[in-house]
Amino acid sequence: MKNLVLTGFMGTGKTTVGKLLAKSLNRPFFDTDEMIEKQTDSSIPEIFKKAGEKAFRQYESQIVMMLSNLDNSVISCGGGAVLNRDNLSSLRKNGIIINLYASAQHILNRIGEDDNRPIIKKMLRPFDEVKKLLMQRKASYDNCDFAVNTEGLTPEQVRDKILSQNLIKEMFDTGEIK
Repeated sequence: MKNLVLTGFMGTGKTTVGKLLAKSLNRPFFDTDEMIEKQTDSSIPEIFKKAGEKAFRQYESQIVMMLSNLDNSVISCGGGAVLNRDNLSSLRKNGIIINLYASAQHILNRIGEDDNRPIIKKMLRPFDEVKKLLMQRKASYDNCDFAVNTEGLTPEQVRDKILSQNLIKEMFDTGEIK
């Protein structure tokens, strides 16, 4: 059975929606960021501060490789996980990749003053820099199976939009998703 993999920029609802999808489909849920924190016994901001983004991305790739071998799971990936082509390729082998997206302003409104967002915390002009990052990541995010705009939607509505996609419906019909 294929995995459902949620990706997208931070603050688009991947973890919240992922948990709802997992519960609705009676599947296990895995969040790459949470797994990295458990594996390293450090918070994401601590990893960025002590070891840097490169080390964080290495941890992320290890977790992605492990999760990509699972079946019938819901996986929430950190916002930068699919920037690594190897990560995307591994996840795609046994997964449907769903990009959750929103505008820079909406993302900043959702994130607020969240201390667990080290990339945002170091920004001098968050709106401009988030917009720039979204543009830089656009090709990677566009390389997903389908996308859902999360602006103005509740997490339950986003879940329902995902479940109503033809690709997902076809997988239910063929038994690839139960």
